Amino acid sequence: MVINTNIASSQGARLLSESSAMLSKSLSRLSSGSKIVSPEDDAAGLAVSMRLDAQISRTTAAKNNVTNAISFSQTQDGFMQKVAKALDRMSELAVLAQDVTKSDADRSLYNAEFATLGAYVDNVATKEFNGVSLFNGATMNVSIDGEGNTFAMSGVDLTIAAYTTATSSTVSTTAAAATALTNVKAAITQLATNRATVGASVSRLSFTNEQLGVLRETLGTATSRIKDVDVAEESTRFARFNILVQAGTAMLAQANSQPQAVLRLLG
Repeated sequence: MVINTNIASSQGARLLSESSAMLSKSLSRLSSGSKIVSPEDDAAGLAVSMRLDAQISRTTAAKNNVTNAISFSQTQDGFMQKVAKALDRMSELAVLAQDVTKSDADRSLYNAEFATLGAYVDNVATKEFNGVSLFNGATMNVSIDGEGNTFAMSGVDLTIAAYTTATSSTVSTTAAAATALTNVKAAITQLATNRATVGASVSRLSFTNEQLGVLRETLGTATSRIKDVDVAEESTRFARFNILVQAGTAMLAQANSQPQAVLRLLG
Protein backbone atom coordinates (compact mmCIF):
# COMPACT_ATOMS: atom_id res chain seq x y z
CA MET A 1 0.00 0.00 0.00
CA VAL A 2 1.51 3.34 -1.14
CA ILE A 3 0.70 7.01 -0.68
CA ASN A 4 2.70 8.97 -3.28
CA THR A 5 1.58 7.00 -6.35
CA ASN A 6 -2.13 6.16 -6.57
CA ILE A 7 -2.31 4.02 -9.69
CA ALA A 8 -6.03 3.38 -9.37
CA SER A 9 -6.73 7.10 -9.09
CA SER A 10 -4.58 7.92 -12.14
CA GLN A 11 -6.28 5.28 -14.26
CA GLY A 12 -9.70 6.40 -13.05
CA ALA A 13 -8.93 10.04 -13.87
CA ARG A 14 -7.71 9.11 -17.36
CA LEU A 15 -10.76 6.99 -18.13
CA LEU A 16 -13.08 9.66 -16.74
CA SER A 17 -11.41 12.28 -18.93
CA GLU A 18 -11.86 10.11 -22.02
CA SER A 19 -15.52 9.40 -21.21
CA SER A 20 -16.15 13.09 -20.54
CA ALA A 21 -14.62 14.04 -23.90
CA MET A 22 -16.76 11.47 -25.73
CA LEU A 23 -19.85 12.65 -23.83
CA SER A 24 -19.14 16.24 -24.80
CA LYS A 25 -18.66 15.27 -28.46
CA SER A 26 -21.87 13.23 -28.45
CA LEU A 27 -23.72 16.18 -26.93
CA SER A 28 -22.33 18.48 -29.64
CA ARG A 29 -23.49 16.10 -32.37
CA LEU A 30 -26.99 15.87 -30.97
CA SER A 31 -27.30 19.63 -30.48
CA SER A 32 -25.91 20.50 -33.94
CA GLY A 33 -27.50 17.64 -35.88
CA SER A 34 -24.16 16.95 -37.54
CA LYS A 35 -21.84 14.05 -36.86
CA ILE A 36 -18.85 16.03 -38.16
CA VAL A 37 -18.48 18.65 -35.44
CA SER A 38 -14.79 19.23 -36.13
CA PRO A 39 -12.49 18.16 -38.99
CA GLU A 40 -10.82 15.40 -37.00
CA ASP A 41 -14.17 13.58 -36.69
CA ASP A 42 -14.04 12.64 -40.39
CA ALA A 43 -11.47 14.58 -42.41
CA ALA A 44 -12.24 12.89 -45.75
CA GLY A 45 -15.99 13.02 -45.16
CA LEU A 46 -15.78 16.75 -44.40
CA ALA A 47 -13.90 17.40 -47.64
CA VAL A 48 -16.42 15.42 -49.70
CA SER A 49 -19.42 17.04 -48.00
CA MET A 50 -18.01 20.53 -48.63
CA ARG A 51 -17.66 19.78 -52.34
CA LEU A 52 -21.17 18.34 -52.45
CA ASP A 53 -22.59 21.37 -50.62
CA ALA A 54 -20.92 23.68 -53.15
CA GLN A 55 -22.33 21.60 -56.03
CA ILE A 56 -25.79 21.77 -54.48
CA SER A 57 -25.54 25.56 -54.30
CA ARG A 58 -24.43 25.78 -57.93
CA THR A 59 -27.18 23.40 -59.00
CA THR A 60 -29.76 25.52 -57.18
CA ALA A 61 -28.45 28.63 -58.92
CA ALA A 62 -28.61 26.91 -62.33
CA LYS A 63 -32.16 25.77 -61.57
CA ASN A 64 -33.12 29.38 -60.82
CA ASN A 65 -31.56 30.48 -64.11
CA VAL A 66 -33.47 27.84 -66.05
CA THR A 67 -36.73 28.77 -64.31
CA ASN A 68 -36.20 32.42 -65.23
CA ALA A 69 -35.47 31.46 -68.83
CA ILE A 70 -38.72 29.48 -68.95
CA SER A 71 -40.59 32.50 -67.59
CA PHE A 72 -38.91 34.65 -70.25
CA SER A 73 -40.02 32.30 -73.03
CA GLN A 74 -43.54 31.98 -71.64
CA THR A 75 -43.79 35.77 -71.58
CA GLN A 76 -42.68 35.84 -75.20
CA ASP A 77 -45.36 33.36 -76.16
CA GLY A 78 -47.99 35.28 -74.21
CA PHE A 79 -47.33 38.36 -76.30
CA MET A 80 -47.17 36.34 -79.52
CA GLN A 81 -50.58 34.81 -78.82
CA LYS A 82 -52.03 38.32 -78.87
CA VAL A 83 -50.03 39.19 -81.98
CA ALA A 84 -51.51 36.09 -83.63
CA LYS A 85 -55.02 37.34 -82.87
CA ALA A 86 -54.14 40.77 -84.24
CA LEU A 87 -52.75 39.27 -87.45
CA ASP A 88 -55.80 37.03 -87.80
CA ARG A 89 -58.03 40.08 -87.61
CA MET A 90 -55.80 41.98 -90.05
CA SER A 91 -56.10 39.13 -92.56
CA GLU A 92 -59.86 39.19 -92.09
CA LEU A 93 -59.94 42.94 -92.72
CA ALA A 94 -57.81 42.47 -95.85
CA VAL A 95 -60.40 40.05 -97.22
CA LEU A 96 -63.33 42.28 -96.22
CA ALA A 97 -61.68 45.23 -97.96
CA GLN A 98 -61.72 43.26 -101.23
CA ASP A 99 -65.54 43.15 -101.21
CA VAL A 100 -66.63 44.69 -104.53
CA THR A 101 -69.82 45.97 -102.90
CA LYS A 102 -67.76 48.21 -100.59
CA SER A 103 -66.73 51.74 -101.47
CA ASP A 104 -63.34 53.28 -100.80
CA ALA A 105 -64.98 55.13 -97.91
CA ASP A 106 -65.90 51.78 -96.39
CA ARG A 107 -62.39 50.53 -97.00
CA SER A 108 -60.96 53.55 -95.19
CA LEU A 109 -62.81 52.40 -92.08
CA TYR A 110 -61.34 48.92 -92.44
CA ASN A 111 -57.94 50.50 -93.02
CA ALA A 112 -58.17 52.50 -89.78
CA GLU A 113 -58.58 49.31 -87.78
CA PHE A 114 -55.94 47.55 -89.88
CA ALA A 115 -53.40 50.31 -89.18
CA THR A 116 -54.21 50.35 -85.47
CA LEU A 117 -53.63 46.59 -85.19
CA GLY A 118 -50.40 46.95 -87.16
CA ALA A 119 -49.22 49.61 -84.70
CA TYR A 120 -50.03 47.21 -81.87
CA VAL A 121 -47.84 44.51 -83.42
CA ASP A 122 -45.01 47.03 -83.88
CA ASN A 123 -45.37 48.07 -80.24
CA VAL A 124 -45.13 44.48 -78.98
CA ALA A 125 -41.74 44.23 -80.68
CA THR A 126 -40.40 46.76 -78.13
CA LYS A 127 -41.48 44.87 -75.01
CA GLU A 128 -38.96 43.82 -72.35
CA PHE A 129 -38.64 41.26 -69.55
CA ASN A 130 -36.79 42.65 -66.53
CA GLY A 131 -34.99 45.11 -68.80
CA VAL A 132 -34.10 42.46 -71.40
CA SER A 133 -35.67 42.78 -74.84
CA LEU A 134 -38.14 40.01 -75.62
CA PHE A 135 -38.10 40.33 -79.38
CA ASN A 136 -34.69 41.57 -80.56
CA GLY A 137 -33.84 38.17 -82.04
CA ALA A 138 -30.70 37.63 -79.93
CA THR A 139 -29.75 34.07 -79.02
CA MET A 140 -29.49 33.65 -75.25
CA ASN A 141 -27.06 31.20 -73.64
CA VAL A 142 -28.87 29.79 -70.61
CA SER A 143 -26.72 28.09 -67.94
CA ILE A 144 -28.16 24.63 -67.44
CA ASP A 145 -25.92 23.11 -64.74
CA GLY A 146 -23.49 23.95 -61.99
CA GLU A 147 -20.48 23.45 -64.27
CA GLY A 148 -21.27 26.41 -66.52
CA ASN A 149 -22.62 24.49 -69.53
CA THR A 150 -25.20 26.43 -71.53
CA PHE A 151 -28.15 25.94 -73.86
CA ALA A 152 -28.50 28.31 -76.82
CA MET A 153 -32.09 29.55 -76.65
CA SER A 154 -33.08 30.94 -80.04
CA GLY A 155 -34.43 34.48 -80.06
CA VAL A 156 -37.52 35.92 -81.73
CA ASP A 157 -37.35 39.08 -83.82
CA LEU A 158 -40.63 40.90 -84.47
CA THR A 159 -38.87 43.63 -86.42
CA ILE A 160 -37.93 41.52 -89.44
CA ALA A 161 -39.41 42.22 -92.87
CA ALA A 162 -42.07 39.50 -92.58
CA TYR A 163 -43.74 41.54 -89.82
CA THR A 164 -42.93 45.13 -90.77
CA THR A 165 -44.12 44.59 -94.34
CA ALA A 166 -47.47 43.34 -93.05
CA THR A 167 -47.92 46.08 -90.46
CA SER A 168 -47.05 48.82 -92.94
CA SER A 169 -49.54 47.56 -95.53
CA THR A 170 -52.92 49.19 -96.17
CA VAL A 171 -56.35 48.02 -97.24
CA SER A 172 -57.54 51.35 -98.56
CA THR A 173 -58.07 49.92 -102.06
CA THR A 174 -58.95 46.54 -103.47
CA ALA A 175 -55.47 46.08 -104.93
CA ALA A 176 -53.77 47.22 -101.72
CA ALA A 177 -55.97 44.85 -99.72
CA ALA A 178 -54.92 41.93 -101.90
CA THR A 179 -51.26 42.78 -101.35
CA ALA A 180 -51.88 43.28 -97.63
CA LEU A 181 -53.48 39.85 -97.39
CA THR A 182 -50.39 38.23 -98.91
CA ASN A 183 -48.13 40.13 -96.51
CA VAL A 184 -50.21 39.30 -93.44
CA LYS A 185 -50.32 35.61 -94.38
CA ALA A 186 -46.53 35.64 -94.61
CA ALA A 187 -46.37 37.26 -91.15
CA ILE A 188 -48.72 34.62 -89.74
CA THR A 189 -46.51 31.87 -91.17
CA GLN A 190 -43.42 33.48 -89.63
CA LEU A 191 -45.19 33.88 -86.28
CA ALA A 192 -46.16 30.20 -86.31
CA THR A 193 -42.50 29.31 -86.80
CA ASN A 194 -41.44 31.64 -83.98
CA ARG A 195 -44.00 30.24 -81.57
CA ALA A 196 -42.89 26.70 -82.40
CA THR A 197 -39.28 27.72 -81.70
CA VAL A 198 -40.22 29.21 -78.35
CA GLY A 199 -42.30 26.13 -77.49
CA ALA A 200 -39.34 23.87 -78.25
CA SER A 201 -37.12 25.96 -75.98
CA VAL A 202 -39.64 25.81 -73.12
CA SER A 203 -39.93 22.03 -73.53
CA ARG A 204 -36.15 21.62 -73.48
CA LEU A 205 -35.72 23.89 -70.45
CA SER A 206 -38.57 22.18 -68.58
CA PHE A 207 -36.79 18.83 -68.86
CA THR A 208 -33.57 20.48 -67.70
CA ASN A 209 -35.39 22.06 -64.76
CA GLU A 210 -36.76 18.68 -63.68
CA GLN A 211 -33.33 17.08 -64.08
CA LEU A 212 -31.72 19.75 -61.88
CA GLY A 213 -34.40 19.17 -59.25
CA VAL A 214 -33.63 15.45 -59.16
CA LEU A 215 -29.88 16.13 -59.08
CA ARG A 216 -30.26 18.51 -56.16
CA GLU A 217 -32.25 15.91 -54.23
CA THR A 218 -29.72 13.13 -54.82
CA LEU A 219 -26.80 15.37 -53.89
CA GLY A 220 -28.63 16.38 -50.73
CA THR A 221 -29.15 12.72 -49.87
CA ALA A 222 -25.48 11.97 -50.46
CA THR A 223 -24.21 14.78 -48.24
CA SER A 224 -26.78 13.90 -45.58
CA ARG A 225 -25.36 10.38 -45.30
CA ILE A 226 -21.92 11.83 -44.72
CA LYS A 227 -22.53 14.60 -42.21
CA ASP A 228 -26.01 14.30 -40.67
CA VAL A 229 -26.18 12.56 -37.31
CA ASP A 230 -28.35 9.50 -36.73
CA VAL A 231 -30.23 10.76 -33.68
CA ALA A 232 -31.36 7.31 -32.52
CA GLU A 233 -27.85 5.89 -32.70
CA GLU A 234 -26.21 8.97 -31.20
CA SER A 235 -28.76 9.07 -28.35
CA THR A 236 -27.77 5.53 -27.42
CA ARG A 237 -24.11 6.51 -27.51
CA PHE A 238 -24.83 9.60 -25.40
CA ALA A 239 -26.60 7.50 -22.74
CA ARG A 240 -23.62 5.10 -22.64
CA PHE A 241 -21.04 7.84 -22.13
CA ASN A 242 -23.25 9.60 -19.62
CA ILE A 243 -23.36 6.45 -17.51
CA LEU A 244 -19.59 5.96 -17.89
CA VAL A 245 -18.94 9.54 -16.72
CA GLN A 246 -21.15 9.09 -13.66
CA ALA A 247 -19.59 5.71 -12.85
CA GLY A 248 -16.08 7.03 -13.45
CA THR A 249 -16.70 9.99 -11.16
CA ALA A 250 -17.89 7.68 -8.41
CA MET A 251 -14.96 5.28 -8.86
CA LEU A 252 -12.43 8.13 -8.93
CA ALA A 253 -13.77 9.28 -5.60
CA GLN A 254 -13.29 5.74 -4.24
CA ALA A 255 -9.74 5.53 -5.64
CA ASN A 256 -8.82 8.85 -4.05
CA SER A 257 -10.03 7.63 -0.67
CA GLN A 258 -7.94 4.44 -0.68
CA PRO A 259 -4.71 6.04 0.69
CA GLN A 260 -6.62 7.09 3.80
CA ALA A 261 -6.47 3.43 4.89
CA VAL A 262 -2.74 3.97 5.56
CA LEU A 263 -3.69 6.12 8.53
CA ARG A 264 -5.10 3.08 10.27
CA LEU A 265 -1.75 1.34 9.97
CA LEU A 266 0.06 4.37 11.30
CA GLY A 267 -2.36 4.67 14.21
